[in-house]
Amino acid sequence: MGKITGFLEIDRVDKSYKPVEERLKNFNEFTEDLEKKVISDQGARCMDCGIPYCHTGCPVNNIIPDWNDLVYNNKWEEAIEVLHSTNNFPEFTGRICPAPCEAACTLNIDDNPVTIKNIECAIVDNAWKKGLIKPQILDLNTNKKIAVIGSGPAGMAAAQQLIRVGHNVTLYEKNSKIGGLLRYGIPDFKMEKHLIDRRQKQMEDEGLVIKTNVNVGIDISLNELKNNYDAILLSGGAETPRDLKIPGRELKGVMFAMDFLPFQNKRVSGESFNEKYNVTAKDKNVVVIGGGDTGSDCIGTSFRQGAKSVTQIEIMPIPPEKEDKALTWPDWPIKMRVSSSQAEGAIRDFSVLTDSFYGKNGVLEGLKCHRVDENMKVIPNTEFNIKADLSLLAMGFTGPILNNINNDNSFKLDNRSNISANTDDYHTSVKGVFSAGDMRRGQSLVVWAIREGRQAARSIDQYLMGTSDLPR
Repeated sequence: MGKITGFLEIDRVDKSYKPVEERLKNFNEFTEDLEKKVISDQGARCMDCGIPYCHTGCPVNNIIPDWNDLVYNNKWEEAIEVLHSTNNFPEFTGRICPAPCEAACTLNIDDNPVTIKNIECAIVDNAWKKGLIKPQILDLNTNKKIAVIGSGPAGMAAAQQLIRVGHNVTLYEKNSKIGGLLRYGIPDFKMEKHLIDRRQKQMEDEGLVIKTNVNVGIDISLNELKNNYDAILLSGGAETPRDLKIPGRELKGVMFAMDFLPFQNKRVSGESFNEKYNVTAKDKNVVVIGGGDTGSDCIGTSFRQGAKSVTQIEIMPIPPEKEDKALTWPDWPIKMRVSSSQAEGAIRDFSVLTDSFYGKNGVLEGLKCHRVDENMKVIPNTEFNIKADLSLLAMGFTGPILNNINNDNSFKLDNRSNISANTDDYHTSVKGVFSAGDMRRGQSLVVWAIREGRQAARSIDQYLMGTSDLPR
């Protein structure tokens, strides 16, 4: 908790954004950091609520009241220790997490939750600035070898936990740089990639071996890894995009969001990429199909590339402006939200079904659509067209890309084609092979991936050593 009466005396103050016309000129982060005094005051708003539901709202179970109180009392060094005890990478979650902890905050009953996400980000950014975050080098070697396949947040978290108890860990990544969708899916204006680079350096200094440009199942077989490692963690994410198989899908200008977003990130970083995907929204009318975070990222990216217009359509009905707290709190509510990208000038339309794409000479010209009711049934005589030069499919992901990993069907899969493993030990149906993150649970949040990576690390440690001191 913070100051006993802080929530009564101090108003919520959130980060502000740079003006739209300024931030659209580049792909840099555009949030305006708050001064330390303001952050301390926000920590003071954490009330003695008795049962801190923010703990349960947070997938990694951050000890939020403790570090709020430490920030209020200007104990920033202690605050980063508490924060790191539950989260390896708070600079990631402090930027891109939707903050279910704030939805669960007791003060959210009155729509005034503590600015938990901002405080988290301020703690870790201050720690980096002050040189408080250093490699944790252990003078111990268990001689156990572990392969972690996939370097997204689950793989990174697991790898770091495991090297910190003395195991020899090798992290395999199919791309040229680590980070998974953190690096190639999330635009730089939401999270700049030097944040991943400095964590990579920290982990390499701690003893992590990283092998990039290695696609397990293609460049090296899983059996070969099983023969050379004592345990394996599958953390390759959920990368198979949900398709829209309607007439006109083959037209030039219709593409998956994840055939669009990564290549802008590569342009920013100067990485090489397949010219096949050298597509931009410049001077185009863009229609994004899908109302989630990926769709929002497409909007912000399109505007920065110089799109003429951006329309986002969603088959679901428009959500309510305000949730019924008596029914939803402290759970995550369904309500109308406006992302920073959507606020940059996007047209949003709900209850829209795309019937087909149309075009001329193999090139997209627009979409034919219908209105649907609350049951997503077509409403007769509601046909309309939307002009489009580029349409981005951002309707989520259906499961992992397994390549040749399960050719012999040795892995049990769930009904969504994810690698099946429970949350007690994260052990798959194959002895010595574990799975965590989106590859196990399906498309989800970065913070859930970090949680699963940490918990899987403990299970692997216990499997190899018989016991584990790693947190669960």
